[in-house]
Amino acid sequence: MSDITFAHLSRQHASSYPNKIAVVDGDVRLTWPEFEARVDRVVTVLNDSGVGRGDRILWLAQSSFRFLELFVASARVGAMICPANWRQSAAELAFVIEDFDPALIVWQDEEIGERVHEARKRAGGKARWVQHDSADAEAYDALVDSATPTTTEFEVSAHDPLLVIYTAAIVDRPSGSMLSHRNLLAMATVTAPITQADHNSVFVNSGPLFHIGNFQFDSLPVFLMGGTNVYVRRVEAKDLLELIARERVTSAFLMPPTIMEILELNKAAKLDISSLHAGPFAPIWGDALPADPALWGSQPGGFGQTEVTGLCVLNALGGKGLGNSGRPSPLAEVQIIDSSGKPVPNGTSGEIVVRGETVHCGYWNRPAVNAARLQDGWWRTTDMGRIESDGTLHFLGTMTRMIKSAAENIYPPEVEACLTSHAAVREAAIIGVPDPRFVQSVKAVVVLEPGHTATEAEIIDHCRAHIASYKKPKSVAFVEAIPKVAGKTDYDALDAAFGGGGYPGGANV
Repeated sequence: MSDITFAHLSRQHASSYPNKIAVVDGDVRLTWPEFEARVDRVVTVLNDSGVGRGDRILWLAQSSFRFLELFVASARVGAMICPANWRQSAAELAFVIEDFDPALIVWQDEEIGERVHEARKRAGGKARWVQHDSADAEAYDALVDSATPTTTEFEVSAHDPLLVIYTAAIVDRPSGSMLSHRNLLAMATVTAPITQADHNSVFVNSGPLFHIGNFQFDSLPVFLMGGTNVYVRRVEAKDLLELIARERVTSAFLMPPTIMEILELNKAAKLDISSLHAGPFAPIWGDALPADPALWGSQPGGFGQTEVTGLCVLNALGGKGLGNSGRPSPLAEVQIIDSSGKPVPNGTSGEIVVRGETVHCGYWNRPAVNAARLQDGWWRTTDMGRIESDGTLHFLGTMTRMIKSAAENIYPPEVEACLTSHAAVREAAIIGVPDPRFVQSVKAVVVLEPGHTATEAEIIDHCRAHIASYKKPKSVAFVEAIPKVAGKTDYDALDAAFGGGGYPGGANV
């Protein structure tokens, strides 16, 4: 595997599966040879844009088949590609543009254009901007269609970073986790038999491209095996229901709220969706789908994070045990260490550390953080756990407080900084409140400046304007003072006073 890149895989699939559909996106249907031919022309566009080994491409758009061909073209030339979180505010997007410093930005106008334009004004920079949802002569498709194919082999290592995903702002600012060809291929190789991905698989990329979960379950395993990746611009239950039936979809990255909408719609539509594997949410699908033959259906869940290329510990490996997260991937080693960095015996709690083929290359442009957290090949996850007597991992929670809203991780410092930037707010803290639909919702506890006033709606609107909407508080409580312990916010006291709870304790991706 050491010399294989995603570019090699794509070229091999074009030879091995000449009649197999590689990608579907609306009216676009490309066989593997047709897909590879487009990649050859995209490589020319990258060359013309000054993108080479070590350079960076920012995908500032929603899901599209064009991302996959840019991903493979980046693999060819040795570049990195980052799918930005399109749900973020203009200020957050501007930060990513400035921090990542891309040579090329491929952007979208539909739905997110206003924020993209504002981010561009704020960030500046030297990047070439190319719109992908336009028919103009200088837009993406026109550039690709007019390009002369480049079939040159470039000097690229499987250890080169390829995919960059910005994680949530755990302490102060988001950081781009750099995942290499080898990281991603190792993850896909382990995941494919767990989800039963093969050349007949059809996966819908309905999860966000800025989330490692979509790549692990099942985009890259399906790509690895020569199957079909289907793209939808955004999640709409009615469209997904019809797509699943029409394309005989076998897997999709779907969250419970969308599943429930699909089930409700299909009561009237009565479409055949039996090709779909129920996956980890089989209890929600009920008898609407046949029993899932894949391990991912009967033994879902595990432990991981973007920095270890998704789940590196899975219940599907060796069966469920005493722990809540399963056993490590055969390509990853997991230990529990104490505060001094020494391994502890089984049954003792400590920090989870990981080394092996799925540990990322570090964060882009964060040398100090990388030095502190990547030591002798071991990645310090800042997550707590213990190894049980049967060898399974029990994930206990993050060492940095985190709120889970659907599939998104939300860290208090970022939201609290936004709250205190409001002129009327003197101090603020956030907690997670159990939510039957989204796991948790954000509740803000706010102390106002003397002589100032603000309503709940004003506080929420302020956050909506400055950070991604899913991070904003759903409710606000006004208090005279935030409880403290040793000068720091006493979150336990806030949970007790305002109904906090439901924090992650099983799978952290």
